[in-house]
Amino acid sequence: MSSHAREHTPGDLAGTRPAWPPARPTEGVARRRLATLGALLLTFTALPAAVLVVPDASGNVVPAAASALALGDAEVPGLLRATGLSLPALLVTVPFAAVAARRLPAWGVLMAGLAVLLAGIGAAGLAHSLPDIGAVRGVQGVGAGIVLPASLVLVWERRNRALSAAWAGALAGTLILAMPLALKAVPVPADGTAVHDWRVALAPYPLLAVAAAGAALAHPLLRGRRHRRPPALRSTERGRLLLVPVPAGGFAFLAVVAAYGWSPGARLLLAGLTLLALAGLAFAGGRGAAAGGPSGGVVVMIAVGLLCQPVAGPLAGLAAAEAGAGGPPLLPFAVAAAAALAAALAATRAGTRGAVRTGHILMAVAVPLGLAGGALGRWALLAPLVPLGAGAGLALAASLRDARVGAALFGLSLCFPAVLAGQMLVLSLQAARLERLRPVTDAQHVHALLEGYRIWLAVAGVAAVLLAGATARLCAGRAAAPRARAARLPGNAAADPGAG
Repeated sequence: MSSHAREHTPGDLAGTRPAWPPARPTEGVARRRLATLGALLLTFTALPAAVLVVPDASGNVVPAAASALALGDAEVPGLLRATGLSLPALLVTVPFAAVAARRLPAWGVLMAGLAVLLAGIGAAGLAHSLPDIGAVRGVQGVGAGIVLPASLVLVWERRNRALSAAWAGALAGTLILAMPLALKAVPVPADGTAVHDWRVALAPYPLLAVAAAGAALAHPLLRGRRHRRPPALRSTERGRLLLVPVPAGGFAFLAVVAAYGWSPGARLLLAGLTLLALAGLAFAGGRGAAAGGPSGGVVVMIAVGLLCQPVAGPLAGLAAAEAGAGGPPLLPFAVAAAAALAAALAATRAGTRGAVRTGHILMAVAVPLGLAGGALGRWALLAPLVPLGAGAGLALAASLRDARVGAALFGLSLCFPAVLAGQMLVLSLQAARLERLRPVTDAQHVHALLEGYRIWLAVAGVAAVLLAGATARLCAGRAAAPRARAARLPGNAAADPGAG
């Protein structure tokens, strides 16, 4: 079988409409390989550069930052609120950038996003006040929110199943690896006060964004003049994407406001209502196979956002607290990210529905493994993280395999509100535990955080099961719809396998 034939979707063999047309036979093998290389370079540079804007490791440099900015104890919460503005800015930007990437050349949108991201990273060294810090982090979030959907559209232009799987695996893996990388770049200093430069917490990996800009500049040369843009943006697709900014923006605003003295219970209520709203949007905007993907990709995106970073990020913080000044061990998180990518690529050779189901099972299995493990050592962390990464990569790649680009973008626009909701849930549960136990020593403080994290894992396990059920229901409804239409045909001819 030729490489051209392998770029067809399963719908070509089943007689159904494929998610994208096949590559043009006139495109040479060498040109296709160069274009594939360009898409891979973008996937493994631009996507991580954007996702690494999400984690906030400024808690490790609070003493140094407070000293440099002459902040009192009452102003430290304001510092943490300012450094946390990147994720709210990102999730509000994604749906608008998704529409722009569909209406305009995606490469131009990507370059604009990288320019904004690099501006925010470059300005980090010039931050000398809380408004400066908030502006820097907000600009970084806007840039990342533009880069993510543009990179997805550029990958979808290749109409290549393996490339879309690599993008899905890279997203799931980077969500797991982002916080450990940030904590490793900004470790807790040995004396508790002095760091080389506290502003490194605002942009811990600037060279990755520079590499992404280089890959983006090389992309038009690698793909050549003849490339295939996705079908034109339809009004229904635009309407679905523009469903998201109002609830997402409202949630982002309330999440920032909630940091100003809201009780843990009130924040938990806000996060729970947000998850219900996201599920409602997924069902309302993804009822049809063309809208949400034939395998429930929108709901899977919510599950990946809710479980990957909010489970792995706090675990990295707990491991860093136990390890001391060296930061968390990177190996288990890197193995989990590699498992996400490997499972995503394996999804290209597996049945779609079975792969999605297996991925959900693996993500759900990771939760009791995390509850059972009491140690935070390097090897103990592998037990929950590897199935989490493998399940997320497998389910996401399989669910997006036959989806149209509009469905993938709609799911992406709901992924990061789920990340923020998950972060709010785990942090609120840990805060509630700290208020109840009122630890005195550092060991008691870590124990209280661990107890709150375990409660979050129980909540995450329930959410994983519910989201798996929602995905199965969407898939079952979409599978039943063609059979029902066939049964209504005159003479019921199509319903009879032997007809004709």
